[in-house]
Amino acid sequence: MEMKFSKNDFIACCGSTKFAEYMIADGPYASYEKAVAAANYIWFNKVDVNGWLEAFGGHPQIGQNPSSSPAHNISSTSAQWSKGEQSTALATATDSTLQELYEWNSRYKQKFGHVFLICASGRSTPEILSELKRRFSNRPIVEFEIAAGEQMKITELRLQKLFSNVEVSASTRVQSTASDVTKVEATTRARPPITTHILDVARGCPASGVEVLLEMYNAIQPGPVFGGSDKDKWITQGSSTTDKDGRSGQLMKVVNDLSPGVYRISFNTGKYNPNCFFPYVSIVFEVKESQKTEHFHVPLLLSPFSFSTYRGS
Repeated sequence: MEMKFSKNDFIACCGSTKFAEYMIADGPYASYEKAVAAANYIWFNKVDVNGWLEAFGGHPQIGQNPSSSPAHNISSTSAQWSKGEQSTALATATDSTLQELYEWNSRYKQKFGHVFLICASGRSTPEILSELKRRFSNRPIVEFEIAAGEQMKITELRLQKLFSNVEVSASTRVQSTASDVTKVEATTRARPPITTHILDVARGCPASGVEVLLEMYNAIQPGPVFGGSDKDKWITQGSSTTDKDGRSGQLMKVVNDLSPGVYRISFNTGKYNPNCFFPYVSIVFEVKESQKTEHFHVPLLLSPFSFSTYRGS
């Protein structure tokens, strides 16, 4: 059964008017998963910078009462959801940490021009404050991208609330033989568990046309050893080329549980820029058993003579 939602419903999920209009045009949606897949595509490929900033403006500062927020486009539904999402933070806050959070929020907004955005659900005030301080040192173009990613996490949570009282796709349902009532068993992923994108910080834009390769270490020993010879022990999971937004295509199948182990994601930087100091760049990371349901986003910040990365989610 396809579900229809109003423009205001989608604005409550993401404060961008363009996002809501695109969601209405693309819908209705038969399941939460299809709505999330559409939301991700629309947010990262159709909504422009002004739309991102409009959505950022629909959030109160962390630790601030949404009802007293000066943001012009916080709906009553969005304010209620914000209050619930910040419940853990408020429960773990003290007068001193709230004051420090307020001061750092002000510094952040002065530097970047928008509120500090983080998916606060289940996070404590000390944890949020630590993340705010860490991200404060980012370059504006990098922080803007991170904030957009956090907005999509929030949007996905809120879309789930819209679908919470309706039937979802057969892959996420179990039938109760006692009462013949459909219940949700689990929420499947809307995207692969490992993704990436590349920003060309020298040009100040996404890096398109870069070849990307994802591999997994497959050997008896726990993992690769620094300086060891393990050429034949890496199994290809998938490959693609970054699009105009610097995002790779699907590097692996969409699965609920990511196989624990060591992964390597490699970027053909030399082909992208023949004058680059690095002929290619490889990032090796490990997924623990306890992390198999998490999402791993591995962005690359590239310039001709340096590169950096960080763990996204």
